[in-house]
Formats: sequence, structure tokens, C-alpha cells
Amino acid sequence: MTGFGRGVAEQGNVRATVDLRAVNHRFLDLKLRAQVMPALEEQIAGRIRAAIERGSVTVSIHIARHAAAAGPRIDEVAARAAHGQLALLAKSLGIAGPELALVLAQPGVVLADEPGSDSEMVDALILTALDAAIGGLQQMRAVEGRVLERDLAMRLDELGKLRGTIVGLAAGVTEHVQKKLAERLRRLLGDESNKSGSVVDPARLAQEVALLAERADITEELVRLASHLEQAGATIGGLGASGRKLDFLVQEIGRELNTIGSKSQVTEISSAVVEAKAVLEKVREQVQNVE
Repeated sequence: MTGFGRGVAEQGNVRATVDLRAVNHRFLDLKLRAQVMPALEEQIAGRIRAAIERGSVTVSIHIARHAAAAGPRIDEVAARAAHGQLALLAKSLGIAGPELALVLAQPGVVLADEPGSDSEMVDALILTALDAAIGGLQQMRAVEGRVLERDLAMRLDELGKLRGTIVGLAAGVTEHVQKKLAERLRRLLGDESNKSGSVVDPARLAQEVALLAERADITEELVRLASHLEQAGATIGGLGASGRKLDFLVQEIGRELNTIGSKSQVTEISSAVVEAKAVLEKVREQVQNVE
């Protein structure tokens, strides 16, 4: 499922911007395009995994610092301590002072505003922006999800109708087998090469018809197919991630259709199975877009 989300967090002279881009993928594939400390990287990955189960997700992080706010800082506590010590010294020496310039010249009073000295604050901003980006991404994916839900519901309904068609055709399989077998026997017995004067034994014919009808019986497959379609419909209408469950159900639906097609001795059933497989393939493609 595709989507984009951007989050921005700002404090003081620092602004953190996080962009998330997601495209379809069977599993969660996370790509981080930023150099961050391992601990922060793990936090970022953990928050994304908690929100997204499937998709190829690219994370971009940009940190901007306002130049106007950059410059040296004065440690007021250190300045007061230095002033107090200098004042005591001046008093003991009987001289005036100390002057402000002398206080500022003491070690630790004036601090350079070095990038990285506020790393904890920057990390917190990145995580705040990440949460906002995840929210935007999920909102966009939710819109796409509603469209996918409608499309999948329509195709599952189409599969349900094709199953109903097959059910109706399956009711006449025994009669179809009987007619087909009887016709084949009539051709064989009517062949000029048949000089034995053989006739068809009705009991034996009924036995063969029953055996062939049993081999062609698709009742169990149709029951399982109905169950799979019902579960798929409930899954797409439910809450939470459903992509992997739908993957499994699509696989099982295809398995039942293959079995029905292999057992079928009725041309109309085979045609319905082919049509159902074409619809199922479209469902399979769409399911890859579901989280």
C-alpha cells in the first residue's frame, strides 16, 4: 500500500523534518536515509514496526539550525561563581572590581554553541516529527484502503456468483456422465466391427456411472470455496492488518478452483472455473496492496 507522510517538530533554533514514503511490498522493508546513533535508529524502527506491518518504507530525516540564533552562550551559574571569587580576591587586595570583562574571561563562563551539544533535544524532535509523519502516512493509506476494500468486495462477490453457477451445473453431473457413457457405449456396440451382438447391462452401466460421478463430485470443494470466500469478505471489512491472511485465503481459493477444474467433466463448469481464475488473479494483484 502506498503513502506519504511528513512531520515537523521545532524547538529553539532547531527544526527536525521527517518524511516517510511507502510502496507495496510483501513484508516490511525499512530504509533509513540518515546518519543517527544506533539507539535512535532502533527507536525509529520500533515505532514504524508498531504502526506498519507491510510495505517498503523509506525514512528521510533533515535537521535545520537557524543561523541567527547560533553563537556563544553564557553560563550564568558559572559567571556568578567566578564573580564571587574575584570579588573576594579584590576585597582582600583592597582594589575595586571585578569588571565584567574579567568575569567573562574566566574558564567555563562563555560556552560555544556547538552542534551536537543538544543531541538529546534533537533526538526528541526527530521522534516527535516521526510520529506526525506516521500519522500522515496512515491517513493516506486509509483512504487507499477504502478504495481497495470496495474493489475487493466487488471481485469477491463476482467469485461468489461464479461459484453459484458451478453449484447449479454440478447438480446435473451424474445425468451428464450417464448420457456421455451411454452414448459412448452405443457407438461401440453399433460399430460394424462388433460382431458379438453384445448388449448393455443396465446394472453394470449404473455402477460405472456411479463410479465416474463419484470421481467428478466437487461438493467438498464447493463447500470449502464458500467458506474461503466468506472469510475473505469478513477480513476485508474488518479492522487491523489483513494482507497476510488474504494472501493465504487467495491461495486456498485458487487451490479449490484448480481441483474443481481437474475433476470437471462438464464444459460449462470448466468455463466457469477459467473465468473465476481470471477474477482471482485480479484479487491476488490487489491483495499485494493490502497491509
